Amino acid sequence: MNELVKSLPSPTLPGIHMPCADTYKGWLFKWTNYLKGYQRRWFVLSNGLLSYYRTQAEMAHTCRGTIPLATAHIEVGDTCHFVLTSGGRNYHLKATSEGECQRWVSALQQAKANATLMMQHSDDSGDEGPGPQEDRPINQGVLKTLATKLDDLSTCNELIGKHGAALQRSLSELEDLRGTADSTDRVKTVNERATLFRITSNAMINACQDFVDVAESHNRRWQKALQYEREQRHHLEETIEQLAKQHNSLERAWRENPASYSGETRLFSTLKGNSVERSKHGDDSDENEEAEFFDAMEDSPAFITVADTSVTNHRRTRRCHIPDKPNYSLNLWSIMKNCIGKDLSRIPMPVNFNEPLSMLQRLTEDLEYSELLDRAARCDSSLEQMCLVAAFSVSSYSTTVHRTAKPFNPLLGETYELDRLEEFGYRSICEQVSHHPPAAALHVSSQRGWSLWQHITIDSKFRGKYISVMPLGNIHLHFHASGNHYVWSKVTSTVHNIIVGKLWIDQSGDIEIVNTTSKDTCRLKFSPYSYFSREVPRKVTGVVEDREGTGHYILTGTWDDKMECSKVVDSSEGCGGSEGKQKTVYQTLQPKLLWKKYPLPNNAENMYYFSSLALTLNEPEEDVAPTDSRLRPDQRLMEAGLWDEANTHKQRLEERQRLERKKREAQANQALDDALCPDWLRDVPCLLYSQDVEGYHPLWFEKRTDETTGEITYTYRGGYWEAKERQDWSQCPEIF
Repeated sequence: MNELVKSLPSPTLPGIHMPCADTYKGWLFKWTNYLKGYQRRWFVLSNGLLSYYRTQAEMAHTCRGTIPLATAHIEVGDTCHFVLTSGGRNYHLKATSEGECQRWVSALQQAKANATLMMQHSDDSGDEGPGPQEDRPINQGVLKTLATKLDDLSTCNELIGKHGAALQRSLSELEDLRGTADSTDRVKTVNERATLFRITSNAMINACQDFVDVAESHNRRWQKALQYEREQRHHLEETIEQLAKQHNSLERAWRENPASYSGETRLFSTLKGNSVERSKHGDDSDENEEAEFFDAMEDSPAFITVADTSVTNHRRTRRCHIPDKPNYSLNLWSIMKNCIGKDLSRIPMPVNFNEPLSMLQRLTEDLEYSELLDRAARCDSSLEQMCLVAAFSVSSYSTTVHRTAKPFNPLLGETYELDRLEEFGYRSICEQVSHHPPAAALHVSSQRGWSLWQHITIDSKFRGKYISVMPLGNIHLHFHASGNHYVWSKVTSTVHNIIVGKLWIDQSGDIEIVNTTSKDTCRLKFSPYSYFSREVPRKVTGVVEDREGTGHYILTGTWDDKMECSKVVDSSEGCGGSEGKQKTVYQTLQPKLLWKKYPLPNNAENMYYFSSLALTLNEPEEDVAPTDSRLRPDQRLMEAGLWDEANTHKQRLEERQRLERKKREAQANQALDDALCPDWLRDVPCLLYSQDVEGYHPLWFEKRTDETTGEITYTYRGGYWEAKERQDWSQCPEIF
């Protein structure tokens, strides 16, 4: 036993000093449901994880749940009561005494601090690009950690072999001694060795899990580093090729007329060469001031200037925090009681209900897990590609689990751009194309083999106890290499406990994803939450089928955490289906992880529960259009915590928008009068132009009939990025 204890893997990481062991165990009462109330459970705190069991004996075989403390929020309640919040779930716990409660809270807070320290040591969720020099010590530390974990696995493997062989010998001896006087002692020996073998096996399992966790935690950073090196190699190959062509052209030109090249060295460059650009932006280096620039020769290819990699390869560091949300009290019911059954987009609301982001930015936030589409673009199988597309469609809801505040309703003509070419290879433009009903159009173009676009109209209703938000419209996704074109829509979002209680969000409904090219389909079901259901909360299930309706993959998971897929190896018709239909029973292989939610940033509960991407969406940017959401004053002031000033500007902007709308309606009425319409048509404009058609045309999108679905939709007409390059925003309306 001593040999085993000495060889067990250490929970600490290299370079991390753990103040004390964070192991604690004991009985607590856990809230289960309204029928059973609080139930007694055995809790074990170890290695930053709080696990619970029905009895102590269950520790050997059945764990009822595990709470990672690194991302958990600990809140102390009334006497003997405290609450843990993790992964969108609240765990209400009670101790038998105030002293015991305090001991548990202290142990949990210490374990959370240690776990957070370990997470920071191996954190790879930053947006910064991996620099080869600065990452070298980090990667060496990771490799050292993995090597240590591998040694732990080897040690545990040897012990398992040793104790397993001893257990086998004891079993053989026990078989020979059956019925003899020595059998009791032999049975005791066998039990001891079986216990030792079980402990060693558990240590092996834990060591394997540690190894997998460390490897997975750094997988994203390594993927970024690999992609970075690939891009650098590709850029270098292109540069060398162009330099070779330039060298040949110069040699040929010199052979044809050597006299014109004697006596001085001239620097050739195109008018838009890198050196010209640097001097235009104010580079005062002597080299640029003394250089002469000539146009490239007509019969030679364009000359290039090799860019300084220290400048070109620098990636911008994005912000990782915003000012904490002020603690303003507001009687929600006093405002909402007169809104029952109405469309919330037509009701003026103070910024107290908002988060400092526009609906256009929330729509763009769906791209947080764009790497799923990058992986899908590399798939050879359309069915495997469908699994990743389905995971992407689910991942867009993971950021909403704590986001009970509403985004700002965009002004008509408001835009939002997100340029992430350097970091993730895509850029997107979004525009508010209609005000009543509110509608936005989005177009995303990726250098990694895909394009995505959508036209979404929001319909929201207040039902007294809850608010329902129904997105209408389709999302389109096209992969350039395969030509596969996917179409799907969104499910209904519901905000509960409007009158009393804590606000919480649920997603429910069905999504059908159709590959219009191959006719493959995926039907996803978002199960509504129920207090009386034994199913996992926020559950999502789905089946990927080919054009004949044959199932190939089963998808399972939750919209707030992860999605997995299992390959179907056999299927049969069962019974028990609804409405007399037969149920299909699938046999599958072990599930594989498709998508896992990123942990929220530190202090997220005070920053509107924004994800790492959401924290950067409203970060000021240079050279954006004057209609960009980042420039909206009320939203800007709210983010800074100046809510009273934000409300003043919000009322001003909304009143100005109403006046502009009346002006367009008056112009439309005048147009009908000029056309000598009969009197009975004079009231028609109110109907005709109630859909924001009153003389307004979006700047970057236009209305078309989609060839795939036949729907009337807004699609990108082009020109935005070209206008940004020229800094020509003369066509943009003045809306702020």
